[in-house]
This record gives sequence, structure tokens and C-alpha cells, in this order.
Amino acid sequence: MITRRLLLASATALALVTPAFAQEKLKVIATFSILGDIVANVGGDRVEVTTLVGPDGDAHVYQPSPADAQAVAGAAVIVANGLGFEGWMDRLIEASGTKAAMVNASEGVTPIAFGEEDHAEGEAGHEGHDHGAEDPHAWQSVANVGIYVSNIAKDLSAADPEGAETYKANAAAYLAELDTLDTEIRSAVAALPEDRRTIVTSHDAFGYFAAAYGLTFVAPQGISTEAEASAQDVAALITQIKDQKIGAVFVENIADRRLLDQIASETGAKIGGTLYSDALSAADGPAGTYLDMMRHNLSQLTAALSN
Repeated sequence: MITRRLLLASATALALVTPAFAQEKLKVIATFSILGDIVANVGGDRVEVTTLVGPDGDAHVYQPSPADAQAVAGAAVIVANGLGFEGWMDRLIEASGTKAAMVNASEGVTPIAFGEEDHAEGEAGHEGHDHGAEDPHAWQSVANVGIYVSNIAKDLSAADPEGAETYKANAAAYLAELDTLDTEIRSAVAALPEDRRTIVTSHDAFGYFAAAYGLTFVAPQGISTEAEASAQDVAALITQIKDQKIGAVFVENIADRRLLDQIASETGAKIGGTLYSDALSAADGPAGTYLDMMRHNLSQLTAALSN
């Protein structure tokens, strides 16, 4: 009897423990928080996602740590944005010696060059910026994130063939949510007055949003926050705000707001709120996921531009 009870207890314990070992999660590195959220939605319970540049972090100026190199070394898959966004990534890969599969999430996106978007008008003071560079902020177009999702699902499936159907189903569900979001943005922007669709932000992170949804964005900084705005840039922007009677400027969660405060003070424009451009907020903040981030930004923009 005792032996039978022990066997039953052992079998029960094994049944409880076995699922934990049935599937070792695929270790995936995402370079920054927005990408990490997208990967988590596609990967679901089959992946363990580590994000290098976390919430409110600025990937433009990020300096990888030894702990990052260790995490990268142990990863099976590394997902990067591409388009030159992670200038530090090649050095980190080399330092880590990783053998992980590399995923370029933006593969297939049609890049836009800095200065190519609708917001180019009125940027005569931006000669110091590199207009030939590709804008890496492709996630600001929801349609582009659909391309990210397809790339990620394909490459996770290649790394973990047993999970292919799961990744395909997760991707399909997330793509449906993205379609709903895209419709919401288009509807909200269409309701804005035609003469109130110009937005001032800290740096040029919203070119794809402008091109996709028919808004105009201007900024004192270029594509990267590494480039400081010149006095000429700031003066030209102040003149433009006054001439076009732009009523609101927006700070970004990754940027120092002092320059925008100065511009608002000199032009009489109000600070319209905080936009999330290159990073999510903390999980309990207003932009803890990509979907939340885009809806938060939309609500901030429409509230300021409608009044």
C-alpha cells in the first residue's frame, strides 16, 4: 500500500513538473521596448523576450553594457529594427560572439529619406542635417508594423519549427488589432481641421506617421537625438510657428524638454502633451504597449489640434 501510494505521489508530482520542461522557451533579444512588445505578441508563451533598451530609453544614444553582451551571447534569436537605428548593434554582436539568428524586423518596409516626408516644407534652416539618411522610425506607420509582425513570425518559426502554427496564429490575431488601430487613426485625423494638422516635436521621429496619415511634423533636431539643434534651426522653427500660427508643441518621452519649453515661451504656443516616439512607457504608464502608445499619441494630438 505504501509503495503504491508513493508511486501515485511520484506520478502526480511528475505530471505537475513535466509541463515546465516540456518546452524550453526560445530566448529572444529585442533591441528596444517597442520591438520587444511586438515580439512578445507574436511569440506568446513560447518565447522569453529580453529588451536591451527599456521603457523611456533612447536607443539613439544607448551604450551597451557587459550584461547586454552576456544576454546576446545566450540568445537564440536577435530582433533588430534595422534602417540604421541601432548604430551600436554590430559592435555588441562582435563583442558577444553570439551565434543567434538575426532578424531585421523592417525588411520589406519602403524607407523614406529624411526630408522626404510631408513635413519638409519650411525646413530651410535644416541644412546641417543629413537629408540622405533613411528614417529608421518605420514603426510610426501601423502598416509597417504589419510587415514587422510577418518578418518576426517567419523567423521565429525558422528558429522554432514546432511553434510555427502558434506564431502564425498569434501574428494573425495581432495583425487584426493593428488593422483596427489603423482605422482609428485615419478616422481621427480625418476629423481634424485642414489648417490644424502641423505638429512640432523634439526630433524627427514621426515622418512615417506624417506620410501615412496626412499630418505635417517639424522638429528642431534631426532623425537622431544625437544631433543637437543649431541656433539657426531653432530660429527658423520659431519663425515658422509664428507664421503658420501653430498652436501646440509636443515633448517626447525620450527627449529633454527644455528646448521645447523655450520655443513655446518665445512663440506663445502651448505644450500639447507628451508623445512616445522611440520607446514605450513603463508597463503601468500610458504607453506600456505599442497599441497603447499609438492610441495615447493620437489622443494627445487630436485633443491639442482640435481646440
